[in-house]
Amino acid sequence: MGFSIGIVGLPNVGKSTLFNAITNAGAEASNYPFCTIDPNVGIVEVPDERLGALAEMHQSKKIIPTAIEMVDIAGLVKGASQGEGLGNKFLANIREVDAIAHVVRCFEDPNIVHVSGSVDPKRDIEIIELELIYADLSTAEKRLDSAQKKAKSGKAEDKKEALLFQRIQERLATGQPVRGLEFSDEEKELKKTVQFLSEKPVLYVANIGENQIRTSSTDPYVQTVRDIAAAENAEVVVISTKLESELAELALNERKELLREYGLKESGIELLARQAYKLLGLITYLTSGEPETRAWTIRVGTKAPQAAGVIHTDFEKGFIKAEIINYTQLKDFKSLSEAKEKGLVRQEGKEYIMQDGDVVLFKFNN
Repeated sequence: MGFSIGIVGLPNVGKSTLFNAITNAGAEASNYPFCTIDPNVGIVEVPDERLGALAEMHQSKKIIPTAIEMVDIAGLVKGASQGEGLGNKFLANIREVDAIAHVVRCFEDPNIVHVSGSVDPKRDIEIIELELIYADLSTAEKRLDSAQKKAKSGKAEDKKEALLFQRIQERLATGQPVRGLEFSDEEKELKKTVQFLSEKPVLYVANIGENQIRTSSTDPYVQTVRDIAAAENAEVVVISTKLESELAELALNERKELLREYGLKESGIELLARQAYKLLGLITYLTSGEPETRAWTIRVGTKAPQAAGVIHTDFEKGFIKAEIINYTQLKDFKSLSEAKEKGLVRQEGKEYIMQDGDVVLFKFNN
C-alpha cells in the first residue's frame, strides 16, 4: 500500500540535496517488500515512539516503522507547461504522486546561483504553481470541449459533466488552482479519470542555511512561505538541507549530538515524513509480538477488514473479527495480557473504523 510524495522545486533551491539526504539516511528498502523502488525513489521512515514501547513490552526481535516514498521529480523551469526544459517529464512524474513537497529556497549564498537571479520565495512558489495551473487549464479545456459536445445529446449526466468542467476551467483561467474547489460525491465520480496537478495537496519545505536555524522563527523568507501556506491551509516544514546532508553521513548517536548543538529535537527529514503522512490523511495501526513490532499504514476511515488486507489479502477475505486496544490505554499496562484481564481488549467486527494507534490482532479463516 504505497503512498508517495513528489519533491518539486526550481533549480538550485536544494531539492536534489534534500533527496540525496533522504536516500542516504532513509529506510532499507528490503523492509518494505510491497514497494517498487526506482532510482528516483527514497523511503523515509515515519518516527513513532509507540513502536519502541510495544517492542519492549513483547520483547520483539525486530521493529518496522511505517514509511513514505519520496519521489525526486525532474527539475522545472518557467514554461514547463509548454515543454520548456524537462517540463513534459516533470508533469508526467507529478501526475503519479499522491502529494507535493514544494522545496522553496530561503537562504542567500553567492556561490549558488539562483535561476531567477535573486532569492524570492513568493515569486518562486508562484512560478511552479502557475505551471501546474497552465497544464491543468489545457486539460480542463479539452475535457470541457468534449463534455459540451456530449451534452448536446440532452442527457442529464452529460450536462452535469459539462457544467463541472466549465467551473474548473473558469477557476483555472483566473490563475487559481483546482485545490480549494469543493466537489460533491457525484462530481468526484465524474472527474475521477482526470488528474489535475494543481489539485494535489501541497506541503511547503522552506530550505534555510545552517546560520538561520536558530532564528528561523523570525526569518523573513520563512515567514513569507508561512503566509502563503496559511492562505492555502497548508503546512510548512523548515529544513536546512545542508545540515540534513551532514546528518545523513553520521552514525545515530552522532546525529543526535549534532541536532542538540543546533537546539533541534529531530531531523528535518523526520519532521517532513511525519507532516507528509498527515498531509495524505494517513493513520497507523500497530501489531506486536515476539517476532516483530510493526506499524501499518491506512487511510483515515478504513474499516477493520480492509486494514487487515494491508497485511495480507487473505486476512481481508477470511476476516472474522479483530481484538483491539488503543495504545493510549495499553501503555498504562505492563503487558497485553494484563490489559485483557482488565477487560480493555475489545472484539470488533467488519464495520469497525480503525483509529490511529490501535494495537490489533486479527482473527480470520484460512
